[in-house]
Amino acid sequence: MLWAFTDTTPEAVYRNQFRQRRLARFLTVVDEIIVAQGRCHVLDVGGNVEYWQGLEDLWRDRPIHFTLVNLAAEAAPDARFVCLSGNACDLSQFRDNAFDVVHSNSVIEHVGPWSRQRRMAQEVRRLGPRYFVQTPNFWFPVEPHFRLPLIHWAPQSWRAAVVMRRACGFYPRAQNLDHAWEILEDARLLTEQAMSILFPDATIERERFGPFTKSLIAVR
Repeated sequence: MLWAFTDTTPEAVYRNQFRQRRLARFLTVVDEIIVAQGRCHVLDVGGNVEYWQGLEDLWRDRPIHFTLVNLAAEAAPDARFVCLSGNACDLSQFRDNAFDVVHSNSVIEHVGPWSRQRRMAQEVRRLGPRYFVQTPNFWFPVEPHFRLPLIHWAPQSWRAAVVMRRACGFYPRAQNLDHAWEILEDARLLTEQAMSILFPDATIERERFGPFTKSLIAVR
């Protein structure tokens, strides 16, 4: 299973055992909603069609409708999807509790500094009575975006030197120091305490790999 921490192919990203187990957990929430009202309308903040199609064998028989919001809208493959452009920190185009459940996978660490992470969390909590928000754990020893061990714990100057020497994970080799800083600012990992502050009405679940907590999931 260690290959899932270094591989960046679609198979590794969308079909690894962690994401399959995570989606299975999310579907327990969806199933409760379906039992209560016969269908489920999901808002996926920062989601894309490839993610859901890659895991479709787990959910295709359920009456689910997806609204996917990302910075750039993509083509909806069929009537089960609506794809919109939007900002995770300002979803004012939607009324309060417009969706049955809000889903977000590995997005909140990318929206910017704490003030914007807080704003995204407020929008998630506003838009549905239930939500399921996952983010990588800062204290897991492998940084999931750079696909390198310990780099996120190193001093910023050391991290910049690394990304100027080589491509790392999902990032290209930095062209210069300015580009290196831009890359390093792309993801701000969160701790369990931070997630508890952002989502005070949620249970913070731990996704484990051996003795380590790999990801954190806020579930309401």
